[in-house]
Amino acid sequence: MPTEFVAKLFTKLQKAGLVVAAEGARGGFRLARKPEAISVLDVIVAIDGAKPLFACREIRERCAVLRDLELRSAPWEVCAIHAIMLEAEGRMRAALAAHTLAEIATTVAAKVPSDYLDAITQWLATRAAKPQRILPGDSLTSRKKRR
Repeated sequence: MPTEFVAKLFTKLQKAGLVVAAEGARGGFRLARKPEAISVLDVIVAIDGAKPLFACREIRERCAVLRDLELRSAPWEVCAIHAIMLEAEGRMRAALAAHTLAEIATTVAAKVPSDYLDAITQWLATRAAKPQRILPGDSLTSRKKRR
């Protein structure tokens, strides 16, 4: 990923209070709360905002479903399709709120071989000790070749 893109993501996460920036040679970002207290929904809302999943452009008096009916729903009501989409969005948000970063980490740790986790930990530790510029399109293997 381009460094600029990752920087924008972390800026959004920091504004949402999910990460804290640390300056200096060994600076970077750390979680602002315990991973058990950060839901997947928290991360999504921090990055994308709380915008609705479904944006009906024909609700209220111009409802496409009720257009030809003389008895339209009241302006504060939504049509049957919009009501279903709102229900679906509510269920999706509830599911995302029910899962935390800690749960994701535990699941990954249980599925990935321990030697792979050790390799990742070592790789991250060497990067933290010696900051490197990550170029767009860079991969771990291309960086090893440059050394």
